Amino acid sequence: MSSNSSQSAVYARIRRNPRFAELVAKRTSFATVLSVIVLTIFYGFFMVVAFKPQLIGQRLSEGSYLTVGIAFELFMFIFFWVLTAVYVKRANGEFDAITAEIVRDASKEVK
Repeated sequence: MSSNSSQSAVYARIRRNPRFAELVAKRTSFATVLSVIVLTIFYGFFMVVAFKPQLIGQRLSEGSYLTVGIAFELFMFIFFWVLTAVYVKRANGEFDAITAEIVRDASKEVK
């Protein structure tokens, strides 16, 4: 069997594997949830800037140089890094383990 037909057979077996469909569904669902969270916070902040700029400009305490807007931006920066870390941890753990299992099963069947 040629290398290309061998690879094609492996890819076909991967696509037919029910675990592959499960992986795609889990990954898509997880990425969608994280995307909705990020976009809601990000665009929500800009909506507040557009429609309630006085809120963003409020100082956190009397005489403080730190405003609500700056504090929330710092929160968003840290929160988005945390969400990225959560995604990477799950991708490197659960998703990579399922991927390795799928590839291993597909490769066994071709030999």
